Amino acid sequence: MKQHQTLVVIGGGAAGFFCAVNAARMHPGLKVFIVEKTTKILSKVKVSGGGRCNVTNGCRDLQQMSAGYPRGGTFLRKAFHHFFTSDTVRWFEERGLKLKTEPDGRMFPVSDSSQSVINCLLAEAAKYGVEILYNREVQTLTRETDLWKLIFKNNDSLEADFVCVASGGFQRSEQVGWLQNTGHTIVNPVPSLFTFNLPGNPINQLMGIVVPEATVKIQSLKYKETGPLLITHWGLSGPVILRLSAWAARELNQLDYQFTVLVNWLPAMDIDHLKEQLQQARLHQGSMKIYNSNFFKLPVRLWHFLLKNAGVDGDCRIADMTARAQQQLIRDLLQFSFVVSGKTTFKEEFVTAGGIALQEINHLTMESKLQANLFFAGEIMDVDGITGGYNFQHAWTSGFIAASAIAQKCRAVAY
Repeated sequence: MKQHQTLVVIGGGAAGFFCAVNAARMHPGLKVFIVEKTTKILSKVKVSGGGRCNVTNGCRDLQQMSAGYPRGGTFLRKAFHHFFTSDTVRWFEERGLKLKTEPDGRMFPVSDSSQSVINCLLAEAAKYGVEILYNREVQTLTRETDLWKLIFKNNDSLEADFVCVASGGFQRSEQVGWLQNTGHTIVNPVPSLFTFNLPGNPINQLMGIVVPEATVKIQSLKYKETGPLLITHWGLSGPVILRLSAWAARELNQLDYQFTVLVNWLPAMDIDHLKEQLQQARLHQGSMKIYNSNFFKLPVRLWHFLLKNAGVDGDCRIADMTARAQQQLIRDLLQFSFVVSGKTTFKEEFVTAGGIALQEINHLTMESKLQANLFFAGEIMDVDGITGGYNFQHAWTSGFIAASAIAQKCRAVAY
């Protein structure tokens, strides 16, 4: 008679922890290990949201929430029926971690500290006896009779009744070569959620400026997004750029990150309205220096940059602006062209498009359709979301569903 069953969760990130602690809680007879290849756990949780941790999104509509995933939205829409954003909020609040919703829908701990999320998960792990093993990088994963056998690069090994792969995103397919024995298809990974580099562009001198609402379109593609835009010392960033990079991740990879974007600094205003406003300014404020006017309420340094680019002198009065300069200013306000050359990704928050093909995973259980008792959770799957708590919600959802399915299998076994 077997005394207990064993679950090994590969990866000490959000999805791995959520699977581990919930499986251990749901079936106390299950021995649960988290194996982490580094010396750090929950590193993305730590740095997310500038150290505040964007736990989830305040969206309560399944259709709307699932539309925030460039890849995997249909798969997740089905999965969200079993564990959704409201369930995430309830789960953390039941454990004393209250969340708050910001105007843009992002949800953070009331503490504004990612450490409170980490502490909550670590407390659950301690409460239910989850054992964390560090410096355990998987070298091989093989099926032997009814058990899974994991061999690590330090030559340690573990056997398990159940394995949940929650090892996160990866930059090259070779990094998960140890999954080849499982027969799964791995969709080639490419970066997602990155900023656009503008080497040598004078606008980089405006670093730190935030435009609350701008529309950015990739000229050669169909993609465009509207939202806050941040100018950095290397180019363009902010939610609008990150979301655009997510939707166009594969196409931009094929372009080797060499492309042109068009920025509309005034998306709420059409060209006729813009011309009319300039005409009214000529009539009623003609003697005012145009550099001092800023009637479009743009950040002052950006307004001066746009005027200079249109050839408008600093002492020029509104009434004296030439027709040619006005046409250039209108064009720059509504469709400023930037040549992008390269991207910047942040190592700690690196997100990939790619992973285990979703058609090989059961959305009801997160179990492999090819291998019994092998489960997946989090970014190792071919699912990625835009910014705003979407990627963490996928981690919680897939981790919880995998845990539930594993616990149910344990209960079904006759000891």
